[in-house]
Amino acid sequence: MLTTNGLCRGLFLTAVLLAVHPGYAATETVPPPAPWLQVIRDTPYVFSDGFYQNISIIRRWVLLEQSYCGEPDRHILFDQRGRFLTWFENEATVAENQQRLNQLRDTLYQEDRVHRWIAGSATETGYPFALRCDQPHVDLDAAIDRLLGIDPADRVWGTWDGMSAGSEQEPIALVDLVLQVFNDKAARQGFQPDDAVMEAFIGQIVIESGARKESFSASRAVGLLQLRPEVLADCEIAERFHLHRMAQVDCAVRLYQQNDRNLRPVFDQRFGHLPDDQREQLYSLLLVQAYHGGIGRLMQLLGDDEPGAAAQHFAADAGRYSPEDIALGLVFHNMGRISLGLDSLYYLIDVRIATEAVCAAQPGVCEPVTDATQSTSSDPGQSD
Repeated sequence: MLTTNGLCRGLFLTAVLLAVHPGYAATETVPPPAPWLQVIRDTPYVFSDGFYQNISIIRRWVLLEQSYCGEPDRHILFDQRGRFLTWFENEATVAENQQRLNQLRDTLYQEDRVHRWIAGSATETGYPFALRCDQPHVDLDAAIDRLLGIDPADRVWGTWDGMSAGSEQEPIALVDLVLQVFNDKAARQGFQPDDAVMEAFIGQIVIESGARKESFSASRAVGLLQLRPEVLADCEIAERFHLHRMAQVDCAVRLYQQNDRNLRPVFDQRFGHLPDDQREQLYSLLLVQAYHGGIGRLMQLLGDDEPGAAAQHFAADAGRYSPEDIALGLVFHNMGRISLGLDSLYYLIDVRIATEAVCAAQPGVCEPVTDATQSTSSDPGQSD
């Protein structure tokens, strides 16, 4: 139950919202958002200043099993600015965990550490937000070992579209195969991604599939880069090659190039006035996000309709924010719209964490590749 003090704070935040979100007004024809989404709608854009740094700390704890997530059987809570608030040891059951979460949310509100609290349930997100430390589908160390071919059994070879990577007698690390195919296909297509995109592509493989060839998702995405069958069909990849790692990279490069061709003019119209370094860093981040969320969604985030309001603010006051803050802010302020959720918010952060971990494990992976040596083969798909 909200106290009178809480009600006053809610009215104040509504006034702030009207000031920072021009045109916001409830209407009889538009149902109100879920309570947790109302928190986001009420969050001033300026709260994005430092958001990336705050929330990336928490995601590192989760993905790298560090700090408060050094023990897996815990939950951590954070606020609308991505700031860590508190943690607790898991209870015996899911229901007890939910009850404990809501008790802590209430306590944080009573201590005036958050401006409101919202009870969560099995089907509803609560606020402050919560993350489980235990992420059974994530094992960065094992994924990076597979990527780098630490175990000889994880090394690969194959041929595809005139390329030959490694050999049956001398297989190579998966990361070397990926970089060879990426650079070859990009060069053929006249696609010139910057180093940040190249490095992020390696991180994406870790996050998308754990560097596993036989990887399948509930949304029917398959393979190393979690491509849907219809996307692979658009790339003219025969079904028998859908899991072929070189074919997956081939198709992903084509998707990147297509996204680049569509995103660049829209991006330049909105952010073309930014200083060169900030502009290109932001563009690289959004190009990676387009892979996850789809180019149509990214173009809406940069447009003139409601989802584009955040971009309009960031473009007008870009000197306040880092490229990372802007990229995350575009997603955060639109969660609950155009099918954007917490997974979309976490994606760029997780890719960056994975990329940094790969670069730390094998720095040469993150050095610009100039001349990738390769031999050619006319066989379109011998085993990789």
